[in-house]
Amino acid sequence: MAGSVPLAASKPTAPRRQVGKRGGAMKWVLITAAALVLLWLIVLPLAVVLTEALKKGWDVYVAAIRDPDALSALRLTLLVALITVPLNTIFGVAAAWAVTKFKFRGKQVLVTLIDLPFAVSPVIGGLIYVLVYGSHGWFGPWLDEHQISIIFALPGIILATLFVTFPFVARELIPLMEDQGQQEEEAAVTLGARGFRIFWKVTLPNIKWGLLYGIVLCNARAMGEFGAVSVVSGHIRGETNTLPLHVEILYNEYQFAASFAVASLLLLLALVTLLLKGWFTRQSRH
Repeated sequence: MAGSVPLAASKPTAPRRQVGKRGGAMKWVLITAAALVLLWLIVLPLAVVLTEALKKGWDVYVAAIRDPDALSALRLTLLVALITVPLNTIFGVAAAWAVTKFKFRGKQVLVTLIDLPFAVSPVIGGLIYVLVYGSHGWFGPWLDEHQISIIFALPGIILATLFVTFPFVARELIPLMEDQGQQEEEAAVTLGARGFRIFWKVTLPNIKWGLLYGIVLCNARAMGEFGAVSVVSGHIRGETNTLPLHVEILYNEYQFAASFAVASLLLLLALVTLLLKGWFTRQSRH
């Protein structure tokens, strides 16, 4: 009887080894397939951008970057991001706090509205603002009477960018704050803490990496947005063109080297965003 135990225990080892081998083979098949797809869809296009940007030499590349219209587009892109990201951060934190810490009528409606820009085309988002604030829109005559420019001006670009980017911070924080629960905040209340002090001392330390992660994603979308901004900007060169719009204009004018050179700036900003995103992800796991 004693000798039968190893014999019985040894029976399933062969099938397990076969399953392990099959699982290992499947793992490498999936990894290889994913790598090939990423190479085809992401790495190759990015390599083309850099190759085409430098195709006519470094002098042409630098001239395209230093062109006054390109610098104006860069300044406008950074200005729009500088305005929209803090506003969306405030909104995202407030919305996440309301959804996760309070019970109220219309909570599901609020969550649906937060997700709306994910479902609506950015072009439709830009068109909405044209219909509301354009010269023939609801408030157009009043705005013209008071000489206030929203469409084809900076305010319209900011509004359109706010629309497409405001879900990012809120959507990053809501699941995180739901998982953490309310025990620590309730304990702080019993100790006499109130309002902003609870948020600053208890909630913020627990969500800081998720908050920074959401801010990075929001900033990346703000700088790279094309559809909504294209509708409301008017494509006024040197005034209302952001970097993505300036790339399109140069490409349509057959200035391929210049368009790819300016596109490489967006690529650089994207790479910085990815590095920050990866760093925040690693920090949040520690």
